[in-house]
Amino acid sequence: MHRRTDLTTDFDKPRERQKDEVLAVTDQRVRRTSHAIEVAAPPGVVYGLIADVEQWPLFYPSNLHVERLDFDGGTERLRMWSVANGQIRSWISYRVQDPQDRVIQFRQHQPQPPVTAMNGTWIVEELPGGGSRLTLLHDYTVPGDRPEDVAWVERALDTNAAAELGSLRDLAERWTALDALLLSFEDSVRVEAAPEAVYEFLYRASEWPERLPHVARLDLTDVSPGVQVMAMDTRTADGSLHTTESVRICFPHAGRIVYKQTVTPALMAAHTGEWSVLPDGDGVRVVSQHRVVLREEAVRRVLGPDATLEQARRHVREALGRNSLTTLGLAKRFAESLAPTA
Repeated sequence: MHRRTDLTTDFDKPRERQKDEVLAVTDQRVRRTSHAIEVAAPPGVVYGLIADVEQWPLFYPSNLHVERLDFDGGTERLRMWSVANGQIRSWISYRVQDPQDRVIQFRQHQPQPPVTAMNGTWIVEELPGGGSRLTLLHDYTVPGDRPEDVAWVERALDTNAAAELGSLRDLAERWTALDALLLSFEDSVRVEAAPEAVYEFLYRASEWPERLPHVARLDLTDVSPGVQVMAMDTRTADGSLHTTESVRICFPHAGRIVYKQTVTPALMAAHTGEWSVLPDGDGVRVVSQHRVVLREEAVRRVLGPDATLEQARRHVREALGRNSLTTLGLAKRFAESLAPTA
């Protein structure tokens, strides 16, 4: 991967079309970084992975969750959560997709300190022979150009860009097998109780070791309102323990908790999920959703020398589903035990 950094007071000519909607800062230096990588996959495939922003938590290690707030087919407004230098950050981002030129421009609205403005561009170019060159540009400013702030931003951009481009390359170069590697499913249960009672059970995960038989240990930290970091030891069917770490983003008014496992079991390269409490007549329907990218190279090591990818899909589906159904069942029992009786 190639990386370039320089300083400028404006954007270069090829990007003049951005000027009306990008950095409107005249008294701060605009810093630019450029990261690029070559991908042995068709440019349409590479562009498609970038455009499908709601899948980013599965595709990119640093991305935790994306909420698409508006989308008209070309311009979109997104709420994004990500990790930068070990810190969980969130912001609103505007993107403009150009599938014909395979370019996506983005602009952060009110980015978090130490950044005062952040904009960028994804560019996918076709290489001779059918491969692609993917370039990720960032333009940003920091208040007063303080060296420590500049170093913080550059470290975050370098680390995340390397991880994002590398992960995207790995996925794109296996694009013919992606359907087999991606796994998505849900389980649900109906609960005759108030939605607040069900949500409380799911939200207070620190009490799960006492409430859920498959949870041996759970450490929960509220890092900011609605954002939790969780480390958990889970008992498997054979009695062994699996350690996972997750970031949970909670939406109490919508009855939703979304999460991404930042440390996954061996068979999963990525795992995201969601708990949803949905009104259903005089009760609620509680849904557990999972999305997984399987780690193909671990299948035989974990399941045996003759194991297949299809067996790995069934194994993961059964293991995650079993734990989800247990949690859903106990959430139902907890909530309904609080419901008033006639």
